[in-house]
Amino acid sequence: MLGVSLFVVGLDTTVLNVALPTLVSELGASTSQLQWIVDSYLLMAGSLVLFCGSLADRLGRKWVFMAGLGLFTAASVAAAYAGSVTTLIVARGVMGIGEALIMPATLAVIGNVFPRGAERTKAIGIWSAAVGAGTVVGPMVGGWLLSHFWWGSVFLINLPIGIAGLVAAAYLVPNSLSATPRRPDVPGALLSMAAVASVLWGVIEGPAKGWTSPAVLTAFGVGALLLAAFVAHQRTGAAPMLPLRIFRHRALAAGDVLALLGAFALIGTLFIAVQYLQFVLGYDAGETGLRLGPAAVTLLIAGPLAGVLAPRIGVRVVSATGLALLLGAAVVLGTTTPSDGYPRVLMSLLLLGAGAGFVITSTSDAIVGSLPEADLGIGSATNSASIQLGSAIGVAVTGSLLSDRYAAALADTPEARAVLADALASAGESLGTALATAQHLPAEAGRAFAEAARRAFIDGMTPAMAAAAAVTALGVAVALLFAPRKPTPEKD
Repeated sequence: MLGVSLFVVGLDTTVLNVALPTLVSELGASTSQLQWIVDSYLLMAGSLVLFCGSLADRLGRKWVFMAGLGLFTAASVAAAYAGSVTTLIVARGVMGIGEALIMPATLAVIGNVFPRGAERTKAIGIWSAAVGAGTVVGPMVGGWLLSHFWWGSVFLINLPIGIAGLVAAAYLVPNSLSATPRRPDVPGALLSMAAVASVLWGVIEGPAKGWTSPAVLTAFGVGALLLAAFVAHQRTGAAPMLPLRIFRHRALAAGDVLALLGAFALIGTLFIAVQYLQFVLGYDAGETGLRLGPAAVTLLIAGPLAGVLAPRIGVRVVSATGLALLLGAAVVLGTTTPSDGYPRVLMSLLLLGAGAGFVITSTSDAIVGSLPEADLGIGSATNSASIQLGSAIGVAVTGSLLSDRYAAALADTPEARAVLADALASAGESLGTALATAQHLPAEAGRAFAEAARRAFIDGMTPAMAAAAAVTALGVAVALLFAPRKPTPEKD
């Protein structure tokens, strides 16, 4: 039951990707608004999950899980019927709050129900596979729904599953509390959320406003100051939501860093791959979803496999292997040429799914296995926060690098001279807008401009995937240097 709920949570991280072009035409969303539709969810989930982990420890993990699932389900209905971009962004943010309540409670419930050893490892393998599979299956489900229904259906699918999950949780999930619960740290939650939001705003708005513009530099500066204030508050606060002593657990500290870097590469690469399939190769939403299927299959295999391997050969080898696979996925996609078709994307997706399964499972197992029961809720929350914040930063960074290079490359093409300045500026915001602009040009000029826009998009993929490759290369180094060499010793 927990796995099904987590599958839906993971699904909603990416289900909207294939619907983004539809939102341009239906709601008039701009490129930066599209990024905020994706990242508002990830921002709230990642920033508040630590706070919600302490709530789960204090109020009861079952009740916090049920509250989160109820909020998530209600916000999904609001998102389905949103009539404006602003409403949709707000609804997605509330869904993220629901996820923040769900994620740490579920992993803590697993740690409480299953004894340390093989049973817990298997349960965590299923947990991570459910989250990861939902993440990769999201575009597939979204594509199918868009082929048969309106765009809001990608959210409305959560309603029956959410209701069923609430009923099942009421009867099947045992409640548990921390023996030493902490008071909720409201200032810490607000500082963390504001710090991440400031940095994301700077990254997302950088291509449009200029990376050295006063507004963007101010956003980065404010984000850095807020982050410093958050750390200071956690050091001196009476009841910090993130006790810094928890990072003395080497497996937890390394696992959080690796989870963040892996999520950056996974979601960032998937964000680009979906657009490439739909805009460059010309698949519709349903066809795009089906062609993402192999990534979900390899993730479903790799997740449980990593759960078996990690206790035997150690987190270091399994996590480094997973990050190396994610590195390969980014390199393959980033070196795509205009003449390459789906087979090259398929290779990238297979590597992507396998790498994600290895990283998510091994890091989750390391984190939960390294903690005493008193820290299980907050430790589990750091894992969830790392995944969500890594995903948000991945979308922001890869999307902004793609947008920056794409706009510059399109403006430099001879075909751009045939387009009026206002239309060219609009086309430079996204490939989808450029293809729509091409339809209003004379036949030959339109075809030439559309092809030039596709080439510019592929140019933009190079720095975006280079960033993902650099992050995963760093992750491999971190795994080899700092991740536990041997399986985490069992504790009573």
